[in-house]
This record gives sequence, C-alpha cells and structure tokens, in this order.
Amino acid sequence: MTTDTPPGFSGPERLRSLFTSPPSWLARLVRVVTGLELTIGAAALLLIFFLVLTQAAQRYLPVDGWPWTGELARFALVWLTFVVAGVLVSSDSHISIEMIDAVHSPLLRRIVRVISCLVVAAVGVGLTAEAWELTQTQGVLKSPAMRMPMSWLYAISMIGFVSTVARATVAAVRYAVLGAPEPDHGDVLEVPTA
Repeated sequence: MTTDTPPGFSGPERLRSLFTSPPSWLARLVRVVTGLELTIGAAALLLIFFLVLTQAAQRYLPVDGWPWTGELARFALVWLTFVVAGVLVSSDSHISIEMIDAVHSPLLRRIVRVISCLVVAAVGVGLTAEAWELTQTQGVLKSPAMRMPMSWLYAISMIGFVSTVARATVAAVRYAVLGAPEPDHGDVLEVPTA
C-alpha cells in the first residue's frame, strides 16, 4: 500500500480538510458552475420583467398583443425556479423549517441535517429522471404561441435538478463530517424585560 499522505493524516482528516480548505481547482470549478447557474437565473428574471412590462404596455397601445410574451414569461419562471435550486441548497438559503436548530444536541442536529439533505437529493434524483424522460419524449410537442419544443422546457430545468442532487449530496457528507452549524439566532427579536 502506497500512500502519499504525511504521517498522522488519515482518511477522515483528509475528508475534513477537503471541506475546510478545498483544492483551488475544485473551488474554482464550484464558483464557475455557481456563476453559470446564477447567470441563467438572472437572465430568466430579467426576461420575466421585460416580458411582463411588454404585456402591460400592449394593453394601452393600439397594436395587437403578442401572445408569446406571456407564454415565455411563464417558461422563464419555471427555469428561474429550478435552475437556482441547487445554489439555494448549497448556500442553505432555500425555504426550510429550522426548528431543529433549537435542539441543544449537536449529534441530533447533525443527523437531522444529513437526513434532510439526503431526502432533498432523492427528490432531485426523481425530478432529474422525470425531466430526462420528458426531454426525450416531449420533443414533438410544441408550445401553443411560440412553437417552442416542450423538451426545451424540461432540458433547462434539468440543469437545476442535477445541481440540486450534487449539492445536496455534498451538503449531506459535509454535515456528516463537520457537523451541523451552530444555530444563528441573529434574526430573533429580543424583547427587553422590565
């Protein structure tokens, strides 16, 4: 058995150091992927804004409306929702109930966090599989106004599903290795007592 690790640097310590100080190439890759997802999300948000603004302006102009604007705005909302889901999971910014943070047992908080991340990853696997299936089978269907292949709707959403699976799995391993973060009570309003 050949190892290039220094003495006293075991497997669990290597895994812990991977999360506390990742290699520069890995950190760069995560930043690029996150930037790509956020760019797609920001583009979808801007598209929704301008399309809804266009729809509002069409009501007051003496021209026929463009029905594709509402359709594309709805598709962009779906893309925005799913493409940034993975980023929200990894930054712990998604909607969650944080009742477990009030529990004083670090082990129980760790277990619940790991299980919740694994559930999110399992749901992401199911959504990825379904999006793949719909991408393969729905190409013949076209949207009513734009005539866009419906497979595009699912293909772009699949980016977020794959990201959610990967990021939730990494978060589960991170919580298992490093433990759950200490509860942040910064958003709790303190009521002064007399």
